[in-house]
Amino acid sequence: MLPFDYQPRTRLIYGAGTLSRVGQLARELGGSRVLVVTDLGIVAAGHAARALDALRSEGIVATMFDGVRENPDASDVERCVAVARSGDVDLFVGLGGGSAMDTAKGANFVLTNGGEIADYKGIGKALRPMLPLIAIPTTAGTGSECQSFALISDPVSHLKMACGDPKAAAKVALLDPELTLSQPPRVTVCTGIDALVHALETAVTKKRGALSQLFSREAFRLCIHALPRVLSVPGDLAARGQMLLGAAYAGIAIENSMLGCTHAAANPLTARYGVAHGQAVGLLALGVLRRNFQNAAAADEYLALARHAGMDSVDELQTHFAALLPLAGLQVSLSKLGVIRESLPEMAAEAAKQWTASFNPVEYSVSDFESLYQEVLE
Repeated sequence: MLPFDYQPRTRLIYGAGTLSRVGQLARELGGSRVLVVTDLGIVAAGHAARALDALRSEGIVATMFDGVRENPDASDVERCVAVARSGDVDLFVGLGGGSAMDTAKGANFVLTNGGEIADYKGIGKALRPMLPLIAIPTTAGTGSECQSFALISDPVSHLKMACGDPKAAAKVALLDPELTLSQPPRVTVCTGIDALVHALETAVTKKRGALSQLFSREAFRLCIHALPRVLSVPGDLAARGQMLLGAAYAGIAIENSMLGCTHAAANPLTARYGVAHGQAVGLLALGVLRRNFQNAAAADEYLALARHAGMDSVDELQTHFAALLPLAGLQVSLSKLGVIRESLPEMAAEAAKQWTASFNPVEYSVSDFESLYQEVLE
């Protein structure tokens, strides 16, 4: 049994229709002037209006920042902070995918502690208290609702800055599977693959513990079976719920275990070529798994992961995962995504500098990352 040190920071509420409770929950946390941080897609789906109505029904002054963009950078955080300041807010609601929750967390750092978001790159840089956050995911993927990190892109390099602090964790994560029914198919696919890779990576990192492994295994079991069902029957609320819960469990695993070289290698693809994160990690995950298999402890955990999901071997796990990419309509080669061979050395150098690479069970050199890219180039 591996050691662990687990301090839950986030109250987890799960159930269809639970968005209606956001006003009551905000009031319990002392909120009276609340900023809902979201994007235009969530506004169009009607979810933002429902959240605002639920908040206002409790006598709360609720305003909205709907300018969240995918892969938010420092400028997005500053725009959100400006709206928060003008409303003198005392509580944030992050409503949407990981980008919305990251933007809300990033704005919380700057609003309460000053400076700019780059000042909080790393862990524990916030010296003053932060405002309460209610995180409401509308996608089943990032698990940001259960993490204390904001991932914000550097506006110059476009590489992601991980800004973490226990105070940034949501006070409440509200998991309502009804909200995920409005996801476009592409978002369902990419976020679902991301949740699966989170489970795969967190299971074997150097920082893993007995408790994080429990969450990794259950996240993988839920997602590997529910994702094909969601892709074939998008309106299956039970399967949607399994995906949402699996993504949250994987987020808890990340908080306690961190990630590895799949994410390190994926980030340059997004920064340089705009490859969707789920597409990137899905394409790279099995190559990292095969190299990690050189580590005996990692090999044992991959087998435990497979068996927890009802599979007999790691080979069967790989077969199931590999079948998901074409089923989901994702590309299975980098060249089909516009990546050229000449860019691989520079991407490999960038991948080797990524923070998550340091937690991988097997060390990766720049040449190892280049080989990983080469394997899936054509």
